[in-house]
Amino acid sequence: MNIGGLVAGLTDQTLGLDAEIVIKGLALDSRKIELGFVFIAVAGAEQHGLKYAQQVQKKGAVAIIYDSLGSDDFCLEAIEIPLVVVDGLTAKLGWLADRFYQSPSKGLDVIGITGTNGKTSCSQFLQQLLTDSGVIGTLGWGGSQSLNKTLNTTPDALAMQQILAEFVSMGKKAVVMEVSSHGLEQGRVNAVDFKGAVFTNLSRDHLDYHGSMDEYLQAKLLLFKRPELRFVVVNADQDCSNKVLSVVNDTAKKWTFSINGRKCAGAESIVAKEIKIGLSGIQFWLYWQNKQVLVESAIVGEFNVENILTVITVLLAQGYSLEYAVESVTTLTPVCGRMECFGGNKKPTVIVDYAHTPDALEKVLLGLRKLSPQKLCLVFGCGGNRDKGKRQQMAVVAEQLTDHFVMTNDNPRFEDPQQIINDMVAGCKSNNHNVIENREQAIRAMIKQANKDDCIVIAGKGHEEYQDIKGVKHFFSDQAVVKQVLLEWA
Repeated sequence: MNIGGLVAGLTDQTLGLDAEIVIKGLALDSRKIELGFVFIAVAGAEQHGLKYAQQVQKKGAVAIIYDSLGSDDFCLEAIEIPLVVVDGLTAKLGWLADRFYQSPSKGLDVIGITGTNGKTSCSQFLQQLLTDSGVIGTLGWGGSQSLNKTLNTTPDALAMQQILAEFVSMGKKAVVMEVSSHGLEQGRVNAVDFKGAVFTNLSRDHLDYHGSMDEYLQAKLLLFKRPELRFVVVNADQDCSNKVLSVVNDTAKKWTFSINGRKCAGAESIVAKEIKIGLSGIQFWLYWQNKQVLVESAIVGEFNVENILTVITVLLAQGYSLEYAVESVTTLTPVCGRMECFGGNKKPTVIVDYAHTPDALEKVLLGLRKLSPQKLCLVFGCGGNRDKGKRQQMAVVAEQLTDHFVMTNDNPRFEDPQQIINDMVAGCKSNNHNVIENREQAIRAMIKQANKDDCIVIAGKGHEEYQDIKGVKHFFSDQAVVKQVLLEWA
């Protein structure tokens, strides 16, 4: 592709002969520039990409496409390669990348999943079951055998198109993608052609970014307003379910699922009844149209009933038979850091879960409380430089639903760990807790003092293999600590 074709209709600038310059690649990161690449200089929250203009020129960039916003602060007289200005470049980046990678999403069944909780589990489960599929999300991108790391749940617009193009080259037919509210609002998926959209639930999270629950919901709704959607799957038990369905285009088929028997007008309704939960898995009766079928899965956790219902509904929306959908969920394997079980068999049962919001933590604990462990215990922390308002709420949930809990570090980032814990402690009214700032020591202490019939939840970090402290990611794995302590347990 030449640069003229790349920016056609996106800039008012006349390129002349420069329009014929052939492009070998695109890069947002100056460190990734190679000979023949075009550097995309966006106006970031902290700095403008033009800061690195001379650097990318020396590395072999053939042109720089830059956002006009903030560009007046830079002297570009020393830049000898073509400079192409695009107003509102961040919002248009997806379209640039889509052009360069030849619209890869149009050759894929892309299913976007959004919501506060359940995105990762649902996307990973669906990737396990959909034929020739890939996944993009919190755990990374790739197939069932291996995942490549991603910086964000929803990658930036350039990386997104590059990944989709890679899936096409791999022969994938479908892609299941976690779509975060940040990703939607920041335009990271602007050029993605979505076949389906899934809404799991909505509860408090990311208010440090969105400001209010209504703004948070409005960001989520951007996915359901997409004109190209051919089907949507919505959790009917959510108060906002009708609002979500109301913004969907008239041609998209609407599906809902429920564990409370709730249905929405104009939608195919899937309902779960007679639910049974145990540490060995889940069982429930599924009702759809005039059919009734028993669903069984070895996946643990009450809230996973909703996740499994989501998966079955998406499979039906994709054209799979009910018989196939129900049979296939019996083969599901647990997702790393999502209700991941360790111990048992004359040792305490320890569950590692990513629950890091009040709602997610409440669902985990309520589900386990119903299993009547001798004691239900919890180790958790709250992240630094994130929504401070949920810290007290997390502590309230822990105090109400556990026999004992320990508050510890999560990812303090650039905040004082002690202040984070103080914010959490402010939500406590009783004394069924203690504080151990060091996370490894907290996990060790909780498991060491447990009885064999106790159930311990280690919440907040799930799959993460690091602790972010003052900008440095130190290796840390909840699972590794749990396994080691259980080996020592007696």
